[in-house]
Amino acid sequence: MAELFDIYDDNDVWIGTAERSEAHRLGLWHHTVHCWLVRREEREGRIAAKVLFQQRSANKDTGAGRFDITTAGHLEAGETPEAIVRELREELGVEVAFEMLREYGVVREQGEGVVGGAAYFDNEVSRVYGLEVSTELADFRLQEEEVAGLYEADAGELIALMEGKRELVRAPGVALRGGKLQAAEAEVSRSSFVERDSDYYVSVFKFLQELVWR
Repeated sequence: MAELFDIYDDNDVWIGTAERSEAHRLGLWHHTVHCWLVRREEREGRIAAKVLFQQRSANKDTGAGRFDITTAGHLEAGETPEAIVRELREELGVEVAFEMLREYGVVREQGEGVVGGAAYFDNEVSRVYGLEVSTELADFRLQEEEVAGLYEADAGELIALMEGKRELVRAPGVALRGGKLQAAEAEVSRSSFVERDSDYYVSVFKFLQELVWR
């Protein structure tokens, strides 16, 4: 059965439903939800915010192998942002009540590209959330079809990266190899991440810092 999206006009007013492929072929506005995870780390009397981000599976249609939001997903017709709880459980093995998430806000994004020789236009309105966790990286359960690995880096360093003040950030993590989770490490650059407005990344990383520093 084809996946159906609720679709919206330029003012985010609901106008009907469309199949996923049709929404992307015609550039119809639809809704998604993002959730970024952050961990608190105390060292030398200082509290640091460690932002977790996923590496997309190599078999994804778009952004294959690149670093991305910890968990995100499209909302199917009739779904609400609370569907992010399911995405967290399926992709990362995180069980959490929706009320535990902290809302960042709403972001409008427009992207385009080519998949399988066909052009697509991805116009999304996304509700964005943050969640502080204490789970160690090795204790997450990654969904192999979607996620190749999970990494973390200091929020301040990631902000500097996205602002062009540094070229690389070291990110320890875990990766699925042969179906098993193993320790890994990556040196990430700005271009290693899924292409988005850098202001989005900077603003969200600052928001995650504030979650930890409260």
